[in-house]
Amino acid sequence: MTEWTVHGTRRVYESEWMSVDLDDVEVPQGERFEHHVLRLPFPSTGVVVIEDEKVLLMWRHRFTTGAWGWEIPAGRLEAGEAVETAAIRETEEETGYRVGTIEPLITFNPLNGISSTTTHIFVGTDAIKTGEPDPAEAARIEWVPLNEIHSYIRKGLIPCGITLVALNTYLTLRASSGPA
Repeated sequence: MTEWTVHGTRRVYESEWMSVDLDDVEVPQGERFEHHVLRLPFPSTGVVVIEDEKVLLMWRHRFTTGAWGWEIPAGRLEAGEAVETAAIRETEEETGYRVGTIEPLITFNPLNGISSTTTHIFVGTDAIKTGEPDPAEAARIEWVPLNEIHSYIRKGLIPCGITLVALNTYLTLRASSGPA
């Protein structure tokens, strides 16, 4: 097995949130072409907040897909910010709850065929209500029983890929090792 060869990169768009590049690549069989790559300057974080067999979820609308759905709190790091700090900050900003403890759950790349971005997911516990959620982030916040998550997924109520990976990973690992 050999790796693709990158001969160069041409930036076609850049903002503080992302860049879009055309990478000049060559596949092992010898074909050479330009491949679009979305690059984000900072990783993302998400938190599966657990309390009393329930998970904290946000009901929100995504204009990009025109769909409503349940999501975990998530967002990008600020310059120089640690992933744990960003996870705690994003949870509080988006939900009005501050987690007291976070543990790493999974790190993954949600679009590794076209993007270099990485998402770090944590499990948060000891949540304390500190204020109201940001109305731009969520229409409502609810503690959803963990035993209802698979039903929500089957009904299409959790369309967010990051949330699906986070919740399925949490539930799978929990089932194999017992409650957190």
